Amino acid sequence: MSAAPIRELPERAEVVVIGGGVIGTSIAYHLASAGVPDVVLLERDELAAGSTSRAAGGVRATFSNPANIALGLRGLEIYSRFEELYGQPIDFRRDGYLYLLSDADDVGVFTESVAVQNSCGVPSRMVDPAEAQRLSPLIATDGLLAASWSPADGKATPESVVQGYASAARRHGARIIRHCEVTDIASSGGTITEVRTPDGAIRTSRVVCAAGAWSAAIGDMVGVPIPVQPVRRQIAFTEPIPDLPPVSPSLTIDFPSTFYFHPEGGGLLFGWSDPDEPVGFNRRFDLEGWLAGVAPIAGVRVPILLEQGIRTGWAGLYEVTPDANQIIDRSTVVDGLFIATGYSGHGFLMGPATGEIVRDLVLDRTPTYDIEDFRLGRFDRVVAAGEVNIV
Repeated sequence: MSAAPIRELPERAEVVVIGGGVIGTSIAYHLASAGVPDVVLLERDELAAGSTSRAAGGVRATFSNPANIALGLRGLEIYSRFEELYGQPIDFRRDGYLYLLSDADDVGVFTESVAVQNSCGVPSRMVDPAEAQRLSPLIATDGLLAASWSPADGKATPESVVQGYASAARRHGARIIRHCEVTDIASSGGTITEVRTPDGAIRTSRVVCAAGAWSAAIGDMVGVPIPVQPVRRQIAFTEPIPDLPPVSPSLTIDFPSTFYFHPEGGGLLFGWSDPDEPVGFNRRFDLEGWLAGVAPIAGVRVPILLEQGIRTGWAGLYEVTPDANQIIDRSTVVDGLFIATGYSGHGFLMGPATGEIVRDLVLDRTPTYDIEDFRLGRFDRVVAAGEVNIV
């Protein structure tokens, strides 16, 4: 049997983007559309095969940090016009986000966050348990003290967004190469010189790390610590449920437990972040063990869920930083290294703004967003409290 043919790589590139999820494809598009020539995106698997394809698809601006709110608002704006802009339908819907609060301290924190969100133009508000149940009829209100409601938040299809950005990037001259793993990055005198793969090397002086949960390994190639850890998160889908409410939020979240759900395929999509999940690259879907943890929570908050069969499910990876804020920056240690990773579960919604920020960093322009809280150097000092609204 003859060996598989060697993939023909370009000899050089102006910029190499590592990672073919929503962050990487958005960056490739924004660079190419800004006139940067010879943009090459390398993806070790299929496009969106990493965390993007395992995302619930939520798009929101309901954060506690004004900088994150700005990125979320941009995501909502772009995704609401994505088909118009890029010719790719993404099934975007604004059905709102509802956060259920049963802890008095959380009520105080969310009340403050809503005030911050309102000052940034987000039409969120606090509601009582009765209104929360009217908005999300499947919930039980036992123990609820209040809820936070943001009607402008929504959801979309992550894989479709990736395809839209990838197609638009190609139209502007970017080259996207799948099944091509980066094995090393060479540098000389503190400057990147080439990216190496099993199929050969690409000479370049600029690399963007958009490798999600695998980003720490990319940083190690050039001696730049990137404090991102992979943590498994699981999602399951029920069988169809008769007489589901005709309207339900894009996501209903029991904030203290991190349990969440929304209608999907005639049934419910539901997820839960197991606090005992160890750090690691485990992407095996473990329904039995996971349900043992989530069932008691669901039984209190959405009792009907326990009566349903499970149709399917999957496991993906969060890319978690110490303060649950992403890293979007240009390295001050190795010239030519740009980093966009560590979104701690909200990378999909921040794809549009991240593409714009990295484009500006590569072009040596000041980004139009405040990214001080996202700089890599923040981990060299005592890290302040990060984003609160993470599940």
